[in-house]
This record gives sequence, C-alpha cells and structure tokens, in this order.
Amino acid sequence: MTTTMNPVSVSPAVPAEVSVHLRVKRYNPEADTRPHWQDFTVQALPSDTVLNVLHKVKWTQDGTLSFRRSCAHGVCGSDAMVINGENKLGCINLISTVGTDLTIEPIRGLPVIKDLIVDMEPFFAQYRSVLPYLITDDDPGYKERLQSQEERERFDDTTKCILCACCTTSCPVYWANGSYVGPAAIVNAHRFIFDSRDQAASERLDILNQKSGVWRCRTSFNCTEACPRGISVTKAVEEVKRAILYDRV
Repeated sequence: MTTTMNPVSVSPAVPAEVSVHLRVKRYNPEADTRPHWQDFTVQALPSDTVLNVLHKVKWTQDGTLSFRRSCAHGVCGSDAMVINGENKLGCINLISTVGTDLTIEPIRGLPVIKDLIVDMEPFFAQYRSVLPYLITDDDPGYKERLQSQEERERFDDTTKCILCACCTTSCPVYWANGSYVGPAAIVNAHRFIFDSRDQAASERLDILNQKSGVWRCRTSFNCTEACPRGISVTKAVEEVKRAILYDRV
C-alpha cells in the first residue's frame, strides 16, 4: 500500500513594519507668521505610499495636518508635493523606494494655503491662457474628424498630462517669475498645436511667442525629471519653439 503525504502548507512571510520619520513643512496663515517644521514618526509597511504615511499621521497624531488627495492612484495629480527635495506624487511613491527618512514640503512657486496645500489658480490660469481645447472653423456634419495612426502619434506623449503641476513648479524660471506660462501649459498647448484636427495652432503659437511664453525656458530639464507620467516635457517645449521659428505648423 502506498501512502501519500500531504504537503505542509507554509504561510507567506508577513512584511515587517518599519519606522518612518517625517519632517513636514507646516504653515497655517491663521496662526503662523512664518512656516515651520514638524517631526512625526509612524510605523508603516515598505509597500505603503507616502500618501498612506501622511494619512496615518493625520488620523492618529495630528488631525490638523492638511494636504490634497483624490484618486490616490496617480491619475488625478492632486497630491503633488516635494519629497526629499524632488517633486513627486505622494500616492505612487513607496516607502521602499523613497526611504524611511522623509522631508515633505508643498510644491514651490505657488502661494501656500495651508501646510502642503497650495493655491492652484495661478497655474490653471496659465493653463487656460493657451486655449487647451480643440478649435475648428468648419462643421464636420455627420462624419467624424478622422486621423491616421501617425497623426495621432505626433502628439500622443503630451496627452498624458494630468495637470499635477510637478513640472511647472520644478522650474527655476517659474519660481523667479510667476508670469512665465510654465511647462505644463506649453505641454497642453503642444497637444493641440500638433493635432491634425485642430485649426488654431497659429493662435496658440502667437500666445506662446509672447514675453511670458516659451522663450523664458532655459532648458534645465527639471520639468522632464519631475513629470510623474514620463512625458518628455523639455522635448515638447523645444518642438513648440521650432514651430514658432520655422514651421508655423
């Protein structure tokens, strides 16, 4: 008679929590005359995100800590912040990647409302200034505005923008001069300038040819490095410059 032994089931190892130290830049205009730093320590898993850790601080230690978030999956762009000196989204950066010693600040170049929350209205005003929507003069009637795959690929990269402002607020020129339209606005202009269905490319190029437009860019590549969607922001800016100088589309 053959005896079959049942295999011994082994439970997967549970990841050990780690101690995460956060140094957060705080500012409450109703109570503070200037920003200050506050330290927190929480236990977290290496697979937790920076946003998870901030939530733990808010829920268990200091309910007054303020920050934006919405989808928490890297799509809405709400939780852009400076993490260890770099513009990032808190929701997609893991503790295992960024480390257990975190310095967190609001994104730079925009007025701080409270703690990590900034006033995004100047950013969105610059975005709106480049006419970031399809403009046409003709009526397509009962047919679609068709594109070839090659025509769609021409501006595919810049359709990925989620308006998180990471690129714009990483730009030294923008820090020094808030009138600069900024990389995000240029990226969104690029998305329509090179869209074969659009008929307002020249108007957008005229807007970006102004003093506050693309010529303020100094090609430092900060914007490309900061983009959480991997958009080649500097390349898009340079393509818009070339369109102004040579192509006019």
